[in-house]
Amino acid sequence: MSATAGTSRRTSRTRIGLFAGSTLALATALVLTACVASPSVDSSSSTSSAGLTGDITAAVDTSAVIAQLSWGAAQTVNGVTYDGTETSATLGDGTVTIASNGIPNHERDEYYAVGTAGVQLPNASNSQLSADPTAEQDQSFSIPTRPEYSETITAAPLGSIGIMISGAVIFNPFEADNKTVAMASNFTLNEDGKTGSFIDQCAGHPGPGGEYHYHGNSECITRQVDETGGGSHIIGLALDGFPIYGAYDIDGIEVKASELDECNGIFSATPEFPSGIYHYVLPLTSDETSSIRCFHGVVDESQIQPMPPMQGGQGQPPGQGQPPGQAPGMQPGMQPAPKPGG
Repeated sequence: MSATAGTSRRTSRTRIGLFAGSTLALATALVLTACVASPSVDSSSSTSSAGLTGDITAAVDTSAVIAQLSWGAAQTVNGVTYDGTETSATLGDGTVTIASNGIPNHERDEYYAVGTAGVQLPNASNSQLSADPTAEQDQSFSIPTRPEYSETITAAPLGSIGIMISGAVIFNPFEADNKTVAMASNFTLNEDGKTGSFIDQCAGHPGPGGEYHYHGNSECITRQVDETGGGSHIIGLALDGFPIYGAYDIDGIEVKASELDECNGIFSATPEFPSGIYHYVLPLTSDETSSIRCFHGVVDESQIQPMPPMQGGQGQPPGQGQPPGQAPGMQPGMQPAPKPGG
């Protein structure tokens, strides 16, 4: 549930240590899963910027930039501190391994609109208001730090598709039918003076098992690294290793969805990579271009951790607690998200 003013939710830890072989440890938070597989994509394309010295196919070592990212650093918003994020990120030989408790470092709604039992696609007529069911997770990813661009694309399937600097993951644009766009299907419920929406003001929501995730560009993340009128900075990593950015190019000009390839990617200069790098962009849209739909990099599909089945009714109605022995945010019969290798 959301933090309250004057209350520190939990101590956020950021540990930095160098080990042999260029290893780094950090601490922040992460939530892993995804709402649904994306539609099949049957063509590949790329967009490059004139005058760049980089090559879209050349491997770029991102480890130095990753080491400087502020993963899950505590935020104070309107006098409330959000510091419940716990994640370790370790740089090794060509990879960064990130483990997390899945709690984002920003505000969440006190109540959410969630589907009732058996509902696969929540809407205003088949949902109920629930106290925030977001729950800690136990997840881990190994992501390449020299991402390889591929002409062959991989559809973003069921499961997490990227990790954001907030400590939560991002999913593709769709809900469980592989057609319904989450950002375009938002709705709000009002019950007994309480209000909750399907998608919150941070472009995210908790899914089955209480796993919080995003479906689009989140101001709750971009405000942590960007300045008004300036270019977008890295706000996450896709599972193929390519960085994820907000909606503005290096000159602070909005990048339109029409400028991106079928995976929401583009090759251009960024503040961190002025010579150019292929990267994903989250445009200011609420249609199927709102999130990454496929990977244009080589991705280890074993790193995509599937979400629990949609069973509806997640969370508890306002004023009700968890049954004895039941994990926070879980309904009877729901299972926690599978752990890596599980």
